[in-house]
Amino acid sequence: MPHLTLTLAEVEALAREAHATQTDKAGRPYAEHLSAVAAGVRARGGSDAQIAAAWLHDAVEDDALSREWLAAAPLPPEVKDMVLALTKEKGEALDAYTARILATPGALLVKESDLAHNADPARLAVLDEPTRTRLAAKYATVRRLLGLTA
Repeated sequence: MPHLTLTLAEVEALAREAHATQTDKAGRPYAEHLSAVAAGVRARGGSDAQIAAAWLHDAVEDDALSREWLAAAPLPPEVKDMVLALTKEKGEALDAYTARILATPGALLVKESDLAHNADPARLAVLDEPTRTRLAAKYATVRRLLGLTA
């Protein structure tokens, strides 16, 4: 009898494949970021659902997977809810985005891990100064709106 939901290993493989052609702002394979976020969620005591959401947290936003795919995917509803909460819409105000994260059970821990990796000084150091400054300010604003302390 087939299982009714994707395993974490299957979610990881799917996310790696979906983002296979993408790179981050520093030109690194995007899967490295997903792996770091998932590891950060695990290290912070996150559930399997949160780890799955970490692997998929940028999939819809980055057009690696569609909303339709997510809706039909064999995933628990809480994983889908977290992925959608973490999907920032084009032009969406940060306060609306962060309010949605705060209102969605489990999403804050995933976003905290995402921000921690995005703001890693080693990752930021390879970027040009204007980009580094802009991103550092953005990440600080999001952390403040989410109530995350340094």
